[in-house]
Amino acid sequence: MRYGTIPGVNKPVARVVQGATMIGSELDRARSFALLDEVFQAGGNTIDTAHVYSGGDSERLIGQWAQDRGLRQQLVIITKGAAHSEDRRRLTPFDLASDLHDSLARLQTDSVDLYLLHRDDPGVPVEPIVDALNDHLRAGRIHAFGASNWSHPRIEAANAYAQANGLVPFVASSPQFSLGDQLQEPWPLCITISGSAGTAAQEWYAQNQLPLLAYSPLASGFYSGRFRRDNLPSFTRDLDQIGARAYASEANFQRLDRLAEVAANKGMAVGQIAIAYVMNHRMNVFAIIGSSTGERFRLAVQGAELQLTPQELAWLDSGADSVG
Repeated sequence: MRYGTIPGVNKPVARVVQGATMIGSELDRARSFALLDEVFQAGGNTIDTAHVYSGGDSERLIGQWAQDRGLRQQLVIITKGAAHSEDRRRLTPFDLASDLHDSLARLQTDSVDLYLLHRDDPGVPVEPIVDALNDHLRAGRIHAFGASNWSHPRIEAANAYAQANGLVPFVASSPQFSLGDQLQEPWPLCITISGSAGTAAQEWYAQNQLPLLAYSPLASGFYSGRFRRDNLPSFTRDLDQIGARAYASEANFQRLDRLAEVAANKGMAVGQIAIAYVMNHRMNVFAIIGSSTGERFRLAVQGAELQLTPQELAWLDSGADSVG
């Protein structure tokens, strides 16, 4: 496992982060504990969860596991709050505080290592949100904060306000990033920096080296190796159908073909090459992987450690410049 640093987090942060959407939903307590044990044994000290995951059970089970194993001080726990509901957008200081206190109770901890705002509301000024996050930072409830699904201009605005007023800025961002071009949002109000439409954002992240927690690096499973042109109707699970709707274009299937060719040449799996694609960009990337087994997590770690050349990256994306 390779590790990086995030300002304010006084522990090494695993470059491959275990996502926790399946904790408490697809996996019960025993299987969740077994998965987290294997992830930690493989060097995965960093877990990404959220207030809304599994109706709160994701945070609850992670908290129970960390306490049961006596590992809290060794873990980097990332959680997210202020997600929008079916009724309204919830990017307010009140909702932020409410969600954070819920998360602390569920996680059985006094503080979160990295707290992310789960969604943005561009109609809300950044100033009161930055003020509120700094209040929680000073109170010791969080050690660092950032954003998930915020555009880089909004992060720039927030950090400019923080700098002008002697406050702590956002120190991390978590958009979607993968080899695939999205056909549609997998979930409402998601921000992606993938593809040609994300070129400006990718350049901004490369120049600023803001830690980038890339979620769905396998394009919602589209680059897991399970999807083919001829088997799309066979997928009935919601998450698989989301992946198909968001990524099943001919251009993305051609990228999948190129992934398979590189994987065969290197003796690796398709998904490992897809992760390597994400990790080999000039940005300061940490990949959030929703592994449901310890073996899949270990394979993801191997993929993240593979070095790809700029020519290989360009060929995987567009077919430019043969890698043969």
